[in-house]
Amino acid sequence: MMIKKIAFILLTLLSINLGFSQNTNTLTLSKFSQISVITSGPGEALYEKFGHTAVRVKDPVLQLDLIYNYGIFDFEDPNFYINFTKGFMKYKLARYPFYLSLKSAQQDGRWVKEQVLNLTQQQQNEFFKFLENNALPQNASYFYDPFFDNCATRPRDIIQKITGDNLVFKDDFVSENLSLRQLMNKEINPNTWGSLGINIALGSKLDKIASPIEYLYLPDYVFEALKTSKIMKGREEENLVKKSNILLDFEEKEAKSDAFSPFLAILLFSLLGIFITYKNMKNLKRSKWLDFILFFITGTFGLLIVFLWFFTNHSTAPNNFNFLWAFAPNLMVAFFLLKENPPKWIHIYVKILLIFLVLIPVVWLTKIQLYTYPMTPLFILLGIRYWYLQKTLKR
Repeated sequence: MMIKKIAFILLTLLSINLGFSQNTNTLTLSKFSQISVITSGPGEALYEKFGHTAVRVKDPVLQLDLIYNYGIFDFEDPNFYINFTKGFMKYKLARYPFYLSLKSAQQDGRWVKEQVLNLTQQQQNEFFKFLENNALPQNASYFYDPFFDNCATRPRDIIQKITGDNLVFKDDFVSENLSLRQLMNKEINPNTWGSLGINIALGSKLDKIASPIEYLYLPDYVFEALKTSKIMKGREEENLVKKSNILLDFEEKEAKSDAFSPFLAILLFSLLGIFITYKNMKNLKRSKWLDFILFFITGTFGLLIVFLWFFTNHSTAPNNFNFLWAFAPNLMVAFFLLKENPPKWIHIYVKILLIFLVLIPVVWLTKIQLYTYPMTPLFILLGIRYWYLQKTLKR
């Protein structure tokens, strides 16, 4: 954490110092300049799993070689986690020497590819001035959205703004119709704790089939879209990418499951719960502590879903069908189940929970919302335990 903070401060200082040493706002790029989109492969940290997109401005005449990075944030900001939870994730554009970015990627073993854009000199200068204005302290910050406003969508939007009607966007790179969630799960192994948390927290908006332009929240698809798109030069249609370069040629990091994976943990817990339920049935007893744990955990997750859905600014948190198993009132019911003889209405309540569980396969198979497969053993455990409870508590 401290290393990230130091790196952030250094980059910011470099950016500021560069602005003082060379007033780039008044510069005009030469005919030898080039503007490139830089795409980096995935890294090890969760927030690096999707790769990265940035913009490079290079002019040998002006001795410029800068990167414009919309992916800067500071974990050590005292309000970072509070704002993150509320959905107000503040990111900023930082401008610094390109070699620092390349050096960082090399240290992390991430591949880096460059696509030199086929722009006129006027378009290049408009692009450059837009970036320079955006890099000013009063303009640099923006509220990040991982699916609709991030380091990949920003360069995409600037290219569209600068080229206007001359851009001929091609969607040949889309080979199958996938949702935002399916695209996300291709980048992060579903059998990781990070993926599990994201899939539980976010709702059915992620399960709408993405349009080709929405694919471009991911750097890989920005790269593919630029490769296939065209630009009008007079009456001629030319490739949008004039030249591609491989700057660092590392093997792409594979999206692996965690060593102690969610599926393994949930499976072991579920098998234990099913075994205890079997013993309870044979001995005509009820393990109150198991019921308390199940209802307390599912209720806590339910409370989190309600909070994210109704009380935050996360664009993809609403309409979350995980409430069918993570039901907030379970948190209160958990304490009733510690009693030897809980209130009689609880057996009806448990029947309602069983109906909710039956709806999960319907929601899943119809793709209204996709659930993550590591949760399957828990769904089975809940179904068995709820069935047992509604029979037992009715007596």
